[in-house]
Amino acid sequence: MNTLAVILEGPERLALRSLELNPVGTGDVLVEIAWSGISSGTEKLLWSGQMPDFPGMGYPLVPGYESVGRIIEAGADATGRVGEWVFVPGANCYSEARGLFGGTARQLVVPSARALPVPEALGADGVLCALAATALHAIKGGSAPDLIIGHGVLGRLLARISIAMGAPAPTVWETNEARHSGAQDYTVTSPDADNRRDYTSIYDASGDADIFDALIGRLAKGGEITLAGFYASRINFAFPPAFMKEARLRIAAEWQPADMAATRALIEERKLNLANLITDRRPADQALDAYPQAFTDPNCLKMVLDWSNAA
Repeated sequence: MNTLAVILEGPERLALRSLELNPVGTGDVLVEIAWSGISSGTEKLLWSGQMPDFPGMGYPLVPGYESVGRIIEAGADATGRVGEWVFVPGANCYSEARGLFGGTARQLVVPSARALPVPEALGADGVLCALAATALHAIKGGSAPDLIIGHGVLGRLLARISIAMGAPAPTVWETNEARHSGAQDYTVTSPDADNRRDYTSIYDASGDADIFDALIGRLAKGGEITLAGFYASRINFAFPPAFMKEARLRIAAEWQPADMAATRALIEERKLNLANLITDRRPADQALDAYPQAFTDPNCLKMVLDWSNAA
């Protein structure tokens, strides 16, 4: 069985072609994908060739870990799941390509446990569930943010989820004026317009490895900086200011299944709204244009591919 998939053959070498799928095992499900998201963080690093080495890293590979669709077939141990609408956080189901992420394809074979139920009513917004769960995972690990760096999709989700969980509205810094709009019950400003130097909990969602001296200068004594993004470069900062502030540094890693369940609960309770975060949609057959746009267009918050008419 073959599937149409996006494949990175090397840095900035993108293709859309048929790949052979591994057979559906007894505990597996076959998911027909409706929508898949393009990450402007980790996938940009894969596309540019700047991704740090990870187990399973290499080319050719199928990118993507933000896909939603319907289970259309299942192995003997998972037949009761046929028909479910699910989120798939990547797949490793190809005989001709690596599946370090592996979710950007028309059909995917995954273990049943990796096909996570999400509300079908979300439509394309369902691809945001992983980012939302990542934001929730970060907040659960420490104090809620009173300052968030970056008003991209992750920064917006950090702010929305923080408020949904009952915390006071945070301030968000954004240097791109075009991204100042879209706030929901919180304030977006530029760093130069903010004079506060007593933030107790700063969340960085910018991915900028050179920002930490500036953030330490904005901390209250004993304050914490949470790294919620992903950094390709080494992180450096001057020690004396951090020493005087008794600054703490925390790294938030990947979401866990419990975070996805909690995110779904917030959505179903109407406490969390995922609307107005996807700015661009393209048919999957336009993937070769969609990826560069997702990575270079500052007005593109989130790009998703529509697989509904893919062969």
